[in-house]
Amino acid sequence: MATYKETVGTTVVNYAGNYPGAVEGELWYDSTNKDFKYQYPNVSSSGSWRTGNSMNTARFALSGVGIQTAALAFGGNSDPPVQALTESWNGTNWTEVNDLQAARSAMGAAGTNTSALAFCGPPGNTPVATELWNGTNWTEVNDMNTFRGTPGGAGADNTAALAFGGGVPSGPEKSALTENWNGTNWTEVNDLNTARANQAGNGKVNTAALCVGGSGDPDGTEQWNGTNWTALANMNSGRINLTGAGTYTSSIVFGGAPPSPGAVTEVWNGTSWTEQGDLAQSRKYAGGAGADNTSGLAFGGNPAASGANLNDTELWTGAGAGLTRTFTDS
Repeated sequence: MATYKETVGTTVVNYAGNYPGAVEGELWYDSTNKDFKYQYPNVSSSGSWRTGNSMNTARFALSGVGIQTAALAFGGNSDPPVQALTESWNGTNWTEVNDLQAARSAMGAAGTNTSALAFCGPPGNTPVATELWNGTNWTEVNDMNTFRGTPGGAGADNTAALAFGGGVPSGPEKSALTENWNGTNWTEVNDLNTARANQAGNGKVNTAALCVGGSGDPDGTEQWNGTNWTALANMNSGRINLTGAGTYTSSIVFGGAPPSPGAVTEVWNGTSWTEQGDLAQSRKYAGGAGADNTSGLAFGGNPAASGANLNDTELWTGAGAGLTRTFTDS
C-alpha cells in the first residue's frame, strides 16, 4: 500500500495544536490533542463564529494580542478583583503563564503571544506604566507620557507599537492623543481627528493602524499611515466597548454596546465595512486577536451590565477562508 509521502509527495506534518501553515487539502497531526486534522475549503459567502475551549479565569476589560492559533490574554477585571493573570492560547487550549507585574484592566496592547506590550490601564501602581512580555515574563519599562484608560493599540512586537485615544480621568473623558513606542521610549505624534475612548484598535505594525468606534465617534473609522490619521468609511452599527483584530486593510470588529451588549460582527476590506455572522455570545469589554478578516479570536468580556463575566472563547472564520476538520478515534 502506498504511503502518504508516496501519494502526496510529503510526510504528514507533526504540529502541537492547529497548524498555521496548513494549505487546502493538507493533513497534519496535532500532537497536543492527539488528533489528525485536515484543511478544507470554506464555501460560505459569510463569515461565522464557532465555540472553542474556555479560558481558565472569567473576566472583562482584558487585553489580547496574537493570532487565532497563538494568542495571549492578560489583565482584566473579575468584578472584583482586578487581575494580573496572563493566559496563553495554542489554538486549542488556554494555559496560565506568568502574571503582569501589576494587576490592571482596560489596557492598551500590541504585539504577539511571544513579544507583547501592555500599556496604561487602572489601577496599576503606576497608571502610565508599560510592561514588556518576552514570551516568559513581564518586565516594567518606560512609562507613557499621558495616562489614558482604554487606549487603542497596534504593533508588530514589543519593540514598535502605537497607542491612541482613551479616556483621561483627570481631564476629558476621551482623548485624541497618539504615542509611538520605539522599543525604549514613548513619543507623542499626531493626534486622531476625533477624540474617543473605548474604541477598537487594529494593526500589526505601528506605521499602519486602524481606530474604530468608541465614545466620541461610535461609528467612525480612522486609518494611520505612520504620520497622520485619515477618516474613512463609517461602520454600519456605531458602538463603544467593542473589540477588534486584524490589520488596517483587513480587519474585524465585534461585540460592544449598544445594544448592551451586542453580538454584531463587521468585516473591513480596506475600504468599507460589511456586517456578517454574529457572535454566539453577546459581549462587551472582550479580548481579541487575529491576523486579518479571515481568522479571529474573541475571549472573555461581559454579557450584560449585571451579568457574570465570561470565560468563553469563539473562533472566527471569514467567508471563503480555509477551515480545519478534526478526525478522532471516538
